[in-house]
Amino acid sequence: MSDDDQRARRAQQGDESFEPIVGVSGTDAIGAKSTAIAIDEEPHDGKSYSQGQLVRRRFFRHKGAMASLVVLAVITIVAFTSIGIGPIPGWWPHDYTLAGQVVNGGRPSWEHPFGQDTIGKDYFALVMRGTQQSLIIALGVGLISTFLGTLIGALAGFYRGWIEALLMRLTDLFIIIPLLVFAAVLGAIARDWGIWGLTLVLGAVTWTGLARLVRGEVLSLREREFVTAARAVGTGAGRIITKHILPNAIGVIIVSATLAIAQAILLETSLSYLGFGVQAPSTSLGLLISDYQNAFTTRPWLFWWPGIMILAIALAVNFLGDGLRDAFDPRQNRSKA
Repeated sequence: MSDDDQRARRAQQGDESFEPIVGVSGTDAIGAKSTAIAIDEEPHDGKSYSQGQLVRRRFFRHKGAMASLVVLAVITIVAFTSIGIGPIPGWWPHDYTLAGQVVNGGRPSWEHPFGQDTIGKDYFALVMRGTQQSLIIALGVGLISTFLGTLIGALAGFYRGWIEALLMRLTDLFIIIPLLVFAAVLGAIARDWGIWGLTLVLGAVTWTGLARLVRGEVLSLREREFVTAARAVGTGAGRIITKHILPNAIGVIIVSATLAIAQAILLETSLSYLGFGVQAPSTSLGLLISDYQNAFTTRPWLFWWPGIMILAIALAVNFLGDGLRDAFDPRQNRSKA
């Protein structure tokens, strides 16, 4: 029996799951259905949208990403306005550097909503100061690692040959060394540089994953027709990379940058907990957990408040990355439906 006869017979039997696609069969039918799904998910208001506008629409429709954006914005605004930075004063009346009389065993109260530490410092002020430091480090690490990973991955993927071999062997060398050990050693060396030294150190050891991803994207894009056309008209390699290849790999870069920020929060926490990160008299969320770990059974709020802030920031950044991934690659969103 021919394919046409089978289609007619199944249609007469009322098989609702059968959806004939005229003129398309086999793997082409699958591709046609995928295309139809993609078209159905785009706006039907009759307007034409650029790729950037479609990405923004998909991102703003991602409920998890929007909720995470609000949470992260609230944490950032409260942390940087309550304590203040440098000559700019904050609205919170207590100073995180000043000790005082311990009231009611340091338990949370109206005057001290997060409680007090063992020497009477206001713990809300300490946690907000630690949040400031951790956010600055995380953002700096994300920018540095994204720049290094993009640069190394793009050069390795575009030039190939001995340049690729050298850069990828360097990447493999960084990968085989345990990240925490490597960061701890470099952090101890840069201890006197403050949080900026720690930021530089962490950014210098967390770029390897992005470098591999960018290299793979560039290897695929360098063989596309628009790159061949750019070479044919005499466009230089640098302009091809920056104007033609990297804009088409921006989705991978942005998503990886958000994940690098979340990784930096956890890595800084681990290093500060081990004594290789932020040093007193400065503070960070990881250092607060390290300083008051022994008070977990007697004054648990000294341990839980910085832990909750770390968890909230890491989850918010990860959900933002998930929303960006779905926005740049809508197939991810369809696969979850």
